[in-house]
Amino acid sequence: MKYYNSNTIIYLDGRFEKAVDSSTDLYGQSLHYGYAAFEGIRAYKTHNGNRIFKAAAHFDRLERSCQLANIPFPWDKNELIAATYKLLQLNKLKDAYIRPLVFCHPNMKLNVPSGVSILICAWEWDAYSGNKLLNLTVSDYQRPNPKSTPMEAKLSGNYVNSILATTAANIKGYDEALLLDMNGFVAEASGANIFIEKNNKLYTPSLGNILPGITRATVKELCAVLDIECVEKQLTVEDLKSADSAFLCGTATEIAGIASIDDTVYRPLWRESLGYTIQRAYKNLVLEKVNYEVII
Repeated sequence: MKYYNSNTIIYLDGRFEKAVDSSTDLYGQSLHYGYAAFEGIRAYKTHNGNRIFKAAAHFDRLERSCQLANIPFPWDKNELIAATYKLLQLNKLKDAYIRPLVFCHPNMKLNVPSGVSILICAWEWDAYSGNKLLNLTVSDYQRPNPKSTPMEAKLSGNYVNSILATTAANIKGYDEALLLDMNGFVAEASGANIFIEKNNKLYTPSLGNILPGITRATVKELCAVLDIECVEKQLTVEDLKSADSAFLCGTATEIAGIASIDDTVYRPLWRESLGYTIQRAYKNLVLEKVNYEVII
């Protein structure tokens, strides 16, 4: 997939310029060490016009990720949100995926950056995992220990772990990898949080060893509106095997049903699951067909 063409505009340090005319230094800490922070955001075409879903929450988390990694964040977030809307307009994008990235200036030492830049780009991108039910495998790779890196920060370097796990899963014929934490409890997929259904309740791994996803928080808010009990707890592989259904959630993934995890096959009728109810409610929310946010 090509993410840009000769006319694509990006936002870089306060300027709008063509992606093909942009450049970066090859001696930056971000390129060499993965020392950068990013966000994944979606914009949707709604009956009220183009709308970036939870823009403030995403830019808040971008700033928080930088703080946790000692990366400076000298920008006004409201100005960044306004610039993002302008970027969508310049690229004539309605439904789009948006990627802000804070990256570091040249510095080969292992210390705080000498300076930072911010890039915002956007492109058309369907749901990351497509619209099918997914087949997952429990990965041999674990999520990093939170004492080795701040897991609640969305840092570029952390995603080497995700690439390794996904690649290994794909080689085995699976769509996605599900990772455990260092204690053997269920953590998350390579780029999405997980929920399981059991006896008409939803369960999701508790915070600590996972990225606290913004879509994950939205699912919990929808559960409160829809009177679906949602429990945060440590989940085991046995919990996965005894579940009635399961789904992944994330900005890129949106809501994706799971068909199986290794030898565990879930009910064939996705439409009868709580995950399907959440999937429909989430789509209505982001498209502003139903204004759940008045309640949540």
